[in-house]
Amino acid sequence: MHYRNGNQRRFSMEDIRKQYVPPGDIQLPPEFLQKLQLESPELPDTPKPLSRISRRASLSDIGFGKLETYVKLNKLGEGTYATVYKGRSKLTENLVALKEIRLEHEEGAPCTAIREVSLLKNLKHANIVTLHDLIHTEHSLTLVFEFLDNDLKQYLDSCGNLMCMHNVKIFMFQLLRGLAYCHRQKILHRDLKPQNLLINEKGELKLADFGLARAKSVPTKTYSNEVVTLWYRPPDVLLGSTEYSTQIDMWGVGCILYEMATGRPMFPGSTVKEELHIIFRLLGTPTEETWPGITSNPEFKAYNFPLYRCQPLINHAPRLDSEGLDLLTCLLLYEVKSRISAEDGLRHTYFKSLGERVLRLPDNTSIFTLREIQLQKDPGFRTSVFHPTARGKNRRQSIF
Repeated sequence: MHYRNGNQRRFSMEDIRKQYVPPGDIQLPPEFLQKLQLESPELPDTPKPLSRISRRASLSDIGFGKLETYVKLNKLGEGTYATVYKGRSKLTENLVALKEIRLEHEEGAPCTAIREVSLLKNLKHANIVTLHDLIHTEHSLTLVFEFLDNDLKQYLDSCGNLMCMHNVKIFMFQLLRGLAYCHRQKILHRDLKPQNLLINEKGELKLADFGLARAKSVPTKTYSNEVVTLWYRPPDVLLGSTEYSTQIDMWGVGCILYEMATGRPMFPGSTVKEELHIIFRLLGTPTEETWPGITSNPEFKAYNFPLYRCQPLINHAPRLDSEGLDLLTCLLLYEVKSRISAEDGLRHTYFKSLGERVLRLPDNTSIFTLREIQLQKDPGFRTSVFHPTARGKNRRQSIF
């Protein structure tokens, strides 16, 4: 979504229908290709190439974009604007997640839904959830996503909050890999937390829930500071900053690394003041040396926090090795411009043990295509990678 001259363009559902094109990597069953006579008589195994317009029309004929193409299996959860169902595609027999957004006649589609569609339709990456289809009816807008069994929060719960440190590294690398791709596209996620990181049975981690994401244009725009779940919100945003860039996401990445390594949230505050107090108590109350300009921030001065000293992170995350602690430190810097980027994070020495080949993979290729990349059994798991109790009514509540 692009904004020019400070004026926000209002996107209608007709705009979305015109712009949306189903992902190019959809593999249609052979019987449907035959039905539409897309196969060449001379080369029976080679489908004819489709233009953008003919592809959209052909997929519509087959059933994409139609509610009857999908079967609802059971409700996964419900929020203010949306209900999420586990479903199945009649075309591929694959499981899908159906995010059904209720439309109000006066207000139309929520801006978060239109924003999510606008961004996700252009994001094609192995570590970003795939938006397969979009269905618009008079009363609802349904987003059809690939189905992933769990999120990172459920994964942690399933292993008794005791993850294998090798797995922490693999999940962390995938998080940075997906985020680096977003940031290269000038997109800020703005709501990173374990509930928004989905994991499938292979161990592939994918960024999800782009409802708060924004396309960042140049020059710098002013955005809302009411973003990012409180526990993962950086102190600059907590103190009222509305001018930020990709570094807003990096603080949350640090909090997630800590949570995977320790099994507990790093800064579990219930109010903005308590959140800041917990941060300063662990990382030290910021000064002009650690955060230039902070002493002139009116909100910081109004809180009048005690002067805490920075505590050694190794005392709080003893299972992280020295490289892991260094990466954590680089992610949790007070000065925004000093925080490590997702791209640089991928090349941090913490990930050296994963090998060099993982850095050269194409965007749409899973890191698990490399034989040297394998998950290990977590200490808390009894049988399989995913404990069966991880599935339930509280699954992926954050998808709303």
